[in-house]
Amino acid sequence: MKKRKEFTGTVVSIKMKDTIVVSVERMKKHPLYRKAIRRTRHFVAHVEGDMTVAEGDYVKIAEIPPVSKTKHFILIGKVQK
Repeated sequence: MKKRKEFTGTVVSIKMKDTIVVSVERMKKHPLYRKAIRRTRHFVAHVEGDMTVAEGDYVKIAEIPPVSKTKHFILIGKVQK
């Protein structure tokens, strides 16, 4: 069985019903100059039932089968910084 992808990131938007947008940041080395470059990607995640989050919270999300056209992740929970 394949392990599902998990990411941690910051909540950017909570404007939609049962949906949040999470910004995940990663560091990558430049192939020629070897300098660390910061890369950011936004993921749309589904929020189950009574879980409440606010913008700026540090959360963990996991990959699931598609819920809609853009939602492929689910909120696992908040992470303490």
